[in-house]
Amino acid sequence: MEFLVFVFVSHCCSWIDVRYLEVRVCLKDAMMSHVRRTWSLGRNRSGVSCRTGSASIATCSGDAALVLLSRSNDVFQNLALEDWIEANVDLQRRGVLLLWRNRPAVVIGRHQNPWAECHLPAMRGGGVPLARRRSGGGTVFHDLGNLNLTFFSSKTSYDRRRNLKVVTEALRQLRPALDVRATDRFDILLNGHFKISGSAARLSRKSSYHHCTLLHSADHSALANVLRPSCPGIQSNATPSVPSPVANLLDHAPTLQWEELLDALVRQYNAEFSSSSSSITVDPADEAAFPGVAAAAAELRSWDWTFGRTPKFRVETVLQLADERTAARCSARLQVEVKGGVVESCRLDVPADWLPPRLSGELSGVLVGGRFCRHRAAAAVTELTRSESGEARSRLKELGDAVLTAMG
Repeated sequence: MEFLVFVFVSHCCSWIDVRYLEVRVCLKDAMMSHVRRTWSLGRNRSGVSCRTGSASIATCSGDAALVLLSRSNDVFQNLALEDWIEANVDLQRRGVLLLWRNRPAVVIGRHQNPWAECHLPAMRGGGVPLARRRSGGGTVFHDLGNLNLTFFSSKTSYDRRRNLKVVTEALRQLRPALDVRATDRFDILLNGHFKISGSAARLSRKSSYHHCTLLHSADHSALANVLRPSCPGIQSNATPSVPSPVANLLDHAPTLQWEELLDALVRQYNAEFSSSSSSITVDPADEAAFPGVAAAAAELRSWDWTFGRTPKFRVETVLQLADERTAARCSARLQVEVKGGVVESCRLDVPADWLPPRLSGELSGVLVGGRFCRHRAAAAVTELTRSESGEARSRLKELGDAVLTAMG
């Protein structure tokens, strides 16, 4: 089997000093409409050809491995590029390793509930995007201090333990004193306690990929701030994350540099899979090089994919209400059922002496059929409160604000 190695780095950091090269891909007849594009990984048997602009560089033979260095730190572009490679590379003939990093982002598993997994207000305030990947598993925080590794193979060659061996052996060779071991959950623990890597995978009919994180120097405070629930009282069958104490490699190996870490991982991958590698820089934002990646990234950015794909869930929570003008206080109960990110039913139980049942019923009614989304619901709540005046208006607004807060 042949193996291709891809390394994804930012153009703004000094992981490795290589020229930007474009690679032309030659695909089978079904992909011949894209033959003139500038990136291609051969499904054909003639091998992979490499070009820098119009100047041809050394032709890569069919059994040569490639190291592709990405200029992108955009989570959506890199996730879309994963999908592109799975769809366009013949994984029956070649294995692929990708190494890539993102600017701060939260990434949830395909079957997870974002309201239960991450704190949406903190993310909005910090400009941290939310992405739903196509693989399963739990929620992770990405930043430039975290390395992502994706191992592609045919379905029959899928072996997560072997993939993690690449990581643990590379770390042992770099720093023999580090106690790093893979667990039965396919995490990697440091000193038997601190999680430095978590895994997720996707298996298709013929292909598979397994990706994992590797914490080198991630921002722990940012991680803790965003990886907490937005919405209390969620009842769901969505896949929950399993919280674990984490550590950075740099905390225990303070001289470990990115360049030597990447070099060691590539060397160990080559040794494990009897491969070799060369270095090529690519830009996933280049639509000519990666036809369809921009559209795939746009889909991953969409509300319908990120929130609309959430498994059906129910929210039951207590709202604390206060009328600042009279100092009156009370508790109300909110019950919401959400399917496909849309409110299917909503019930608000509010003491009648605090707010007339007609108004709490109207508020429930305007939310049904709309997205379980604070921004969208706020417009409906504002429109409803405008129709009231005096005490009723202020208390209806207080109730509406409490409901919006519960939406995250």
